[in-house]
Amino acid sequence: MERETSPKTRRLFALVFALCLSLMFTLFADGEESPGPAPSVTSASDHEALKMLSEYLNQAALHNPDLESAFYRWKAALEKIPQVKALPDPRFTFAYYIENVETRVGPQEARLALFQTFPWFGILDLREDVATQDANAAKAQYDALKLKIFYEVKNVFYEYAYLAQAVRITREDIELLRYFDSVVRARYSAGATPYADVVKTQVQLGRLEDRLKTLQDLRRPLMAKLAAATNLPPDTEFPWPPAVPVMLLCVTDEELFKGLPEFSPQLRRFEYLEAREKAGIELAKKEYFPDLTFGIEDIMTGSALVPTTPDSGKDAVIASVTVTIPFWWEKRKASVREGQAKLASASRGAEALKRSLRSDMELALYKYRDAQRKIDLYRNTLIPQAEEALGVTLEAFQAGTRSSLDLIDAEKTLLEFELAYLRALADQAQRVAELEWLLGKEIPCEIHGAVLPKHGGGLRP
Repeated sequence: MERETSPKTRRLFALVFALCLSLMFTLFADGEESPGPAPSVTSASDHEALKMLSEYLNQAALHNPDLESAFYRWKAALEKIPQVKALPDPRFTFAYYIENVETRVGPQEARLALFQTFPWFGILDLREDVATQDANAAKAQYDALKLKIFYEVKNVFYEYAYLAQAVRITREDIELLRYFDSVVRARYSAGATPYADVVKTQVQLGRLEDRLKTLQDLRRPLMAKLAAATNLPPDTEFPWPPAVPVMLLCVTDEELFKGLPEFSPQLRRFEYLEAREKAGIELAKKEYFPDLTFGIEDIMTGSALVPTTPDSGKDAVIASVTVTIPFWWEKRKASVREGQAKLASASRGAEALKRSLRSDMELALYKYRDAQRKIDLYRNTLIPQAEEALGVTLEAFQAGTRSSLDLIDAEKTLLEFELAYLRALADQAQRVAELEWLLGKEIPCEIHGAVLPKHGGGLRP
């Protein structure tokens, strides 16, 4: 990730350099040229970040193996509908008499028969209804899984965006602290600063370097999670996201809760399951009625021994009706009770899911509002105050009324506030993604151009 010097850093560099000139200390750099001016942050970063996220979501929608598995389960459920609504296959029988049966009109030599069974009235329609509702439930499960995967992609993406900016800010602070360390060492050599200041600077520098290492090590696991969600190779290198936009919901809490039963595929799945079980109960009740089998038979007859016999060699044709006897009623009663128990299970499951989704949405809304509050607090109050405190401390340090320890503490405070601001930005974006997952659809938002700011360079709306 390319490092850039922010306006705050350049301003501090200039003040410290002026201080060093006034004290006649000569500081030797490591031969590297200082980075050029930081480019201005515009709303283009928002659009670029959202474009990157959209590409990852498209990749996940098309290639995620779990989603593909759910899709084919839905397709398989659809293919079951034409199977259950079809009549049973007709039966054809051919029988050959090993010993002919002699009759007046001639010997019976073979028998041909064709039978067709018809379930009781309404059974095929109910079977189709059960299979259709089962397919609808599979489709709702597919939609719910797709939303969950989208949430996982968004959650990891926004965490990755936070990490990008946290790494950049920490690097800039290490660079600045190293510069302070050189100033403190020079003043210590001149006897103007106690050795404790040198040690404190080294301790803070070590802490920042350890934090940077921790952040850098986190990049690989986050990229692996993003690769897994999008079905890309686990060693795929993802570029740093440029920003996390500030998203303000354009709907009220009441509208979100009201839309939950309408849009949530998880709740729709239970609705389809309840409809399936209701149809299943009616289907079980139909089992009390018999199936009807209609048949026609032809008995092939040879010529009579006396050729002059009337109707000699005439085949016998038989029409038949077979009725099944629903004798084992306890079996059918158990089938009805099974359907009723499944319906009660689906109904209770739907009620439990409604309560769970509502409570999860309440918590997500709280976290979203808390993140928005922190964004406003850090952006409009704490960070400007910390920058002002750092400037005042630097002036006092220049005048000799404050030590380098005070300067380091002021810079440390500003760093913590900026990281907290970045954390709040990522949190609010993740909570919006969670709300969309719970609701079952995208939520209208106002996308503001306040992006992850350049370190200390001001918050650019």
